[in-house]
Amino acid sequence: MLKEVEHWLSTRSWSLTDRPLHKILAAKHRTGQSVSVVLPALNEEATVGDIVAIIRHDLMQQVPLVDEIVVVDSGSTDRTSEVAAAAGARVVHRDDILPRIPAVPGKGEVLWRSLLVTSSDIVCFIDADLKEFSSDFVTGIVGPLLTDPGVDLVKAMYDRPLGGAAGQGGRVTELMARPLLNMHWPQLAGFVQPLGGEYAARRSLLEQLPFPVGYGVELGMLVDALHLVGLDALAQVDVGVRKHRHQDGQALGRMAAQIYRTAQLRLARGHLIRPSLTQFERGPEGFEPRTYSVDTEERPPMADITEYQSRKVA
Repeated sequence: MLKEVEHWLSTRSWSLTDRPLHKILAAKHRTGQSVSVVLPALNEEATVGDIVAIIRHDLMQQVPLVDEIVVVDSGSTDRTSEVAAAAGARVVHRDDILPRIPAVPGKGEVLWRSLLVTSSDIVCFIDADLKEFSSDFVTGIVGPLLTDPGVDLVKAMYDRPLGGAAGQGGRVTELMARPLLNMHWPQLAGFVQPLGGEYAARRSLLEQLPFPVGYGVELGMLVDALHLVGLDALAQVDVGVRKHRHQDGQALGRMAAQIYRTAQLRLARGHLIRPSLTQFERGPEGFEPRTYSVDTEERPPMADITEYQSRKVA
């Protein structure tokens, strides 16, 4: 590990207990910064309501830390929108944001568009499939941004159990993302959960970053933020344990391919000869090929979008 990363781990890698809630609230009051929580959601009616309700109760009603909760529904066919709204979130449908640019499927697409429907200085992203959710996820990653002006982006780190075994979740992280980062961006090797969906950042940074529309968004954001603001402006906080819905092996394969494509674009800004992935499923006549595109589109920095510029002027 680089000496720079060892130093970073000792100065920019924290736990929840390093910043008690009363100190975070005092910093928010002193600086006047506002906080938006965004949940990207696709068919998450089983979990999204509890997450929204806990954030509202703990961090809006009990203490004034969070200023708004926005659920961006990316085309759910279940009751995600209704459940989220009933729990107290403002629900916005992906296709209603920036209709001039047709939306495409993907998590990064939703996160990018969320910048247009939120207004706070700090934007906190929380995945909508978390189980046994604690508001510590929010306070943990928002705290450093409110208390330390030198920090621009904070990722949550946690244990990810799988099938009752501790630390076995995050398979794409261990098999794809961590090797890529260690080999090509070793300054980022200290991140425990580089692909985790729980992180917070200053709007002033997010609006300058391109957003891969799919699963490559977290890796792309880390790499681009490193180049834009430097390692010392990035941090991570231990928030305990993360439990969520796990995907099957083939879905993870497609995720890994998108992440590799995101990395490849940042390494060369070139084009793969064949940006696709073929997988196999057993059918009536044996194994049948299924081919998926992994040529992930990227959205430009939000600061370049006319509608966003107009909103800031207004």
